[in-house]
Amino acid sequence: MSSMYPRTKELSRTRKSLSDSPPSSPSPTAKNFRHDRASRLDSGGGDSRAEPLGRTSSYTRRETRLAALNKHEDDTSSRDYKKMYEDALAENDKLKSRLDDSKQELTKIRTQLDKVTQKQDRISERSTVLESEKREKQALEKRVTDMEEELKVLSELKSDNQRLKDENGALIRVISKLSK
Repeated sequence: MSSMYPRTKELSRTRKSLSDSPPSSPSPTAKNFRHDRASRLDSGGGDSRAEPLGRTSSYTRRETRLAALNKHEDDTSSRDYKKMYEDALAENDKLKSRLDDSKQELTKIRTQLDKVTQKQDRISERSTVLESEKREKQALEKRVTDMEEELKVLSELKSDNQRLKDENGALIRVISKLSK
């Protein structure tokens, strides 16, 4: 019968524990190892030790199955760690891409905000210019109305001046007739 233990670290640990443990108190693992060894040495089936060896070999098979299960669980747990690590890496990559997208969006929004601010500044400058232009226009309109009033006064003064000239000419004629 071939060895029931798979060649793993457990076998080397078992061998170490056999060499480390005192001969008077063998550990249960050491006993299993000895029984396994005895079952391998026993090639015949009609021995008086067949019944204990049968129990031992079933016990050994059970231990082997448990060891295989533990190994499978270790593999599963290591796969779980590997999967968790890969999931964490994938999540990190997703978060990094979202962060980059957010940074790009933030940059775009800042650019838009700067444009809007500049436009608002221009509009406020324009409004300031418009207000000053309005004031200038109002001042010019007032000046125009003042000049129009002056022109009216001037035309009245011209007409008064012409009338006075005409009266003065008539008076000069009257005086010259009287002095003759």
